Amino acid sequence: MLTTDRLAIRPFRPDDAAAFAAYRSDAEVARYQSWDTPLSLEDAARTVAGYGADVPAMVGWYQWAIDRDGLLIGDIGVNTHDNRMQAEIGFTIAASEQGKGYGTEAVGRMVDYLFAERGLHRISAECDARNEASARLLRKVGFQQEGLLRSNTWIKGEWTDDLLFGLLDGDPR
Repeated sequence: MLTTDRLAIRPFRPDDAAAFAAYRSDAEVARYQSWDTPLSLEDAARTVAGYGADVPAMVGWYQWAIDRDGLLIGDIGVNTHDNRMQAEIGFTIAASEQGKGYGTEAVGRMVDYLFAERGLHRISAECDARNEASARLLRKVGFQQEGLLRSNTWIKGEWTDDLLFGLLDGDPR
């Protein structure tokens, strides 16, 4: 488990399913994400159980729960590359918890963990170019925009542009 002043970033637990279903079913939260809404409680329970069974340092995606005072308020995924020196991150925060600095706090703590404790060299992130809040969060944590992929992703019936971000271990944060 990773902690900040206000948050715990921990493995998922079975009792996270209802909160997970609630924020993942919010159309505004899902707007720039790959999943469709709503997410049933049954599907959320199955997903959360799978997340909880994974190992954080494994190659591939691992999804962490973002917890504030015992309540699930979001999640942060880390996709560790085969070389175990690079990873991609992604994050989701419940709409009711957005704008309070929790996303910045969680991503910042995850970046510190990946560089200091896991010894990574590079972390990348990608977001829909219309998702100004996510792009702003990444910049605030120290990521640099490295590219724009025009009409790169077909999602929810439309082509979208993707912003590419990167952060190296030696970059200022």
